[in-house]
Amino acid sequence: MVYYHQTYWDYFSRGGSMYFVTADTPRGPWSVPTRVNNPPQLSYSLGYDNSIFIDDDGKWYLVVKNGQPNNGIVELGSDGQPTGTVYDLKWLNPSPYPYSWAEGPVMWRYHGYYYYSFAHDLSGGQKVMRSLTLTADSASWQMLGDFFNMNDPQIYTSLFTTPNHSSNVVTLDDSTFWVVHPLYAKGEWKGQGRQGLLNQVRYDANGKPTADYPINKFFAAPSLSSGGIPWMAPKSDAFSSPQLNPEWSHLGSTPDNLWSLSERPGWLRMTPKSTKMNTLTKNDGEHNYSLITRLDFDPQVTNDQAGLLILRGDETSSVKLYSSVAPGGNKSIYFSYDASQYQAQNTAGDTVWLKIVRMEHIISGYFSVDGTTWTQVGQSFSITSIDSYSDFSTFTGTRQGLYVSNRSAYFDLYIYRDAYTPISAECPANRRGTNASVGSGGTGSLETHAGDWALYAGVEFGRPDYPKQPDSLLITASCASTGGTVEVWLDSLDTGTKIAQCAVTNTGGWSTFGTFGTKVLSPVAGNHDVYLKFNGTSPDSLLVLRSLVFTAVAGPATSVHNVGRGQAPRNFELQQNFPNPFNPSTHFMYSVPEKGYVTLRLFDVLGREVADLFEGVQTAGAYSVTFNAAHFASGTYFCRLEEGALEATRKLVLLK
Repeated sequence: MVYYHQTYWDYFSRGGSMYFVTADTPRGPWSVPTRVNNPPQLSYSLGYDNSIFIDDDGKWYLVVKNGQPNNGIVELGSDGQPTGTVYDLKWLNPSPYPYSWAEGPVMWRYHGYYYYSFAHDLSGGQKVMRSLTLTADSASWQMLGDFFNMNDPQIYTSLFTTPNHSSNVVTLDDSTFWVVHPLYAKGEWKGQGRQGLLNQVRYDANGKPTADYPINKFFAAPSLSSGGIPWMAPKSDAFSSPQLNPEWSHLGSTPDNLWSLSERPGWLRMTPKSTKMNTLTKNDGEHNYSLITRLDFDPQVTNDQAGLLILRGDETSSVKLYSSVAPGGNKSIYFSYDASQYQAQNTAGDTVWLKIVRMEHIISGYFSVDGTTWTQVGQSFSITSIDSYSDFSTFTGTRQGLYVSNRSAYFDLYIYRDAYTPISAECPANRRGTNASVGSGGTGSLETHAGDWALYAGVEFGRPDYPKQPDSLLITASCASTGGTVEVWLDSLDTGTKIAQCAVTNTGGWSTFGTFGTKVLSPVAGNHDVYLKFNGTSPDSLLVLRSLVFTAVAGPATSVHNVGRGQAPRNFELQQNFPNPFNPSTHFMYSVPEKGYVTLRLFDVLGREVADLFEGVQTAGAYSVTFNAAHFASGTYFCRLEEGALEATRKLVLLK
């Protein structure tokens, strides 16, 4: 897509032919596709993997690739069609094809030269050549070699591999040069598909451009002013706009009558396709999140399904949390991973809240009557077969979102990362200076130093259809130094809003974790990127962060409830421990609405007390307790919270 002559043009290929559509804004509406005429000067069709190059004189060109030996440059007119001027570069990659497919060509100008860069194939590699004139004469083009720095000594420590299919080089006002390009993740997270990264380009004294290899270290971002665009993780959606947000995608052709945002304002209606489920998904790009939706659905038979979905790129493997009907006729909530599934009686009715929590490869499912108190459906699943799957056919990677099957359903909202569900610290969306330690079941941590920061994107704090408001912040961390503070900023460290500052003191060792709390300084609502900034005087490690979570005072599920800061919790509640299953440590969060004598105890499956986590008088408030089961045997346990006549119990599983 390019902006040319005050119009947005989007060129795309289908079936070996090129088409374009136009619009006044990137959001559309877009014109009906127009097929691009094939220049008779070319012995091959316009193909695919093409790009647009706009020259300094205002002329523009389609940079063409079709098959292994066929490259070319086609001048376009003001109508978007070829003018008849063609530069055929069939000499670039003759049989036996020294550059494999020589695919994805791009062009740019720099210091009087035309630069032409192309990829090898899916296995990686990117080359670049240049010429002083725009010509088809091979003698005028100088091959410069590898475009990415293949001699970087840290290549083999990179989290990613095989960068190629680079964009053209963009020059900023400060005379720095940048590209974006896809690549593949290494190891156990290939299932997220090809990722897009940003890297800097540097020209040497001879004018050869070299792009940084995407090695595993932090670097300064380009000097660009903020456009107010949030970090590109998935976002919450209230379904209150007249059209779907651009990050949503239907899988395959989906007629407009199979979904609606206007039939029931504030709700998304989805209707199944005739032979398969109807899905609405977005890229599943991170390792830790919590998905929440509120569903209105009246299933009648066992094939009626509606709920949350995590889908592998080839669409043959999935995790589903959904409302349906059991074979006996009872309405139930199901949590499934391919052929394995758990079932729980639906005690909420037709309108039910659903939540999926991802902690690395561990996926857990919950349902709720009110969006506050959650019941786990069965046990957790490990979905490494989804996360490690390499999809070299569609490149889509794993998807997440909503689906219906056999019967229409209404969805009130979609939350990507809930502020009131523990957020694992180990894998921020962006960071500076921190070191991650990956643990089992999402129990990893983040080592921090003075001046470091970390970003957790797309955190949902509350909205009219999710009436919550943060009161406090709880941080689980360890510290063997003098301690430090964690500043919490919304949306930007430079121009955002500081909402909390939490002091972390010495816990007696780096492996000894404690929970530290602080009040939220100002009211917060909506969806925000949350930045943590770490301050202290220690010259070495400052603290090790395991998780953060906000506590909320929630009103009824039909209205926003305004609560003054510092007001006591309204509910007696023991939240599900995090993580669960766990090894060896887990965390309990609970709240008591008034001062009283509180006990928090752990029992085995025979009802025998095996641990006293807390016993004593507590004032109204929210509390957190960490339990280390290093000396306990694997198995199922029960945690019981009691205050007077009030009692709440949660089941937990220790897996060693």
